[in-house]
Amino acid sequence: MADAPKENPPKTVQINVQLDEQTALGEYINMARIFHNQTEFVLDALFLPPQSQTAKVLSRLILSPIHAKFLFNALGQNLKIYEEKFGVIEPKGGGGTQGSILH
Repeated sequence: MADAPKENPPKTVQINVQLDEQTALGEYINMARIFHNQTEFVLDALFLPPQSQTAKVLSRLILSPIHAKFLFNALGQNLKIYEEKFGVIEPKGGGGTQGSILH
């Protein structure tokens, strides 16, 4: 009886990530705006100050559809881990289930 062919394990790729000081400080956002066309998704990260009606776009991410799906899955996976550790997140404050996401 012949041995079954051995599968090659997937190769591990190490990626070095660079983060400058200004970017490392981060930006606080409390809203997001998402729109898309056939070839890309655009996610605007916004800050709406209390008692204001003007939100400022602090950052814009432009993703291919497959990368948008990867981001969606990664956020879902991290939310699951967070809730297992700290408890279920209950949206409050009239945002409904969507929260402060504009479409």
